[in-house]
Amino acid sequence: MGPAVKLISAIILAAVLIALVPVPSGSLQAAPAPQSDSLFAQSVARQLARDFNRAGLSYLLLDVTSGGVLAYRWPDSDQPVPVGSLVKPFTALAYGRAHDHRYPQHRCTPGQCWLPRGHGQQDMVSAIANSCNAYFRALSRSVSSEQIASITHDFQIPGPGRADADTLIGVGREWPIAPLAMAQAYAELARRRTQPDLENIIAGMRLSASRGTGAAVGRRLASANALVKTGTAHCTHSPRGSADGFVVALVPADTPRLLLLLRVHGSTGAQAAVTAGQILHAVGEQPSLGD
Repeated sequence: MGPAVKLISAIILAAVLIALVPVPSGSLQAAPAPQSDSLFAQSVARQLARDFNRAGLSYLLLDVTSGGVLAYRWPDSDQPVPVGSLVKPFTALAYGRAHDHRYPQHRCTPGQCWLPRGHGQQDMVSAIANSCNAYFRALSRSVSSEQIASITHDFQIPGPGRADADTLIGVGREWPIAPLAMAQAYAELARRRTQPDLENIIAGMRLSASRGTGAAVGRRLASANALVKTGTAHCTHSPRGSADGFVVALVPADTPRLLLLLRVHGSTGAQAAVTAGQILHAVGEQPSLGD
């Protein structure tokens, strides 16, 4: 059985067997086996705790349908931290609602973005896939505090400390969000994926998994059947690192059932996507009913 088939089997099993795990709070030092009758959740939690327990690695694995936590290893996952470019889809939604869901194009030239050579001509789909700072900085100049507040209220995440261009693209520390709240906001985004205002964002996350900043996820799963958004944020925990890499990955892309939120200390989002792919591959290796 190939990795993609095994992953889909595990997802189907999750949908059948999931029993919610209590939401983590406080200082969780590891990922204990969930107090649940779900065989899938217990098996996944044990394997991830065993194989992905290195220092500087934090994760939350959620059931998309319910938002329930299946496995976790994240100290203080209810405490707000900078999450970098994970905020970009929500800035995009704020812009879209104010502009009839029509998004501009922007040319990302050398020196404008995290990619030194620039990304070239970008639309919303490619900008999400590439996490293009230049595109979103231009977009965010037309997003007001009121518009972003409407989106953050809708997705139950805190608003930014200020609505300047850098903050709205995830640069700096003015928009901290608790990891658990961030994961649940993406789960809600996935549940609404068929709404017209999310079409470009979902397409961008799909493209990210195949040839964008999240491509390492698609490669590890032997398919691009995932939705991915990456981010690179200021490190706020000890020992202090150069940055923290964040990844949100949802599988399968068409009907997401599982959501992984990952943080890797001292990494970029694109680098962290390698580990995200490894974790999802491990989840897909869990035995399904009848194996």
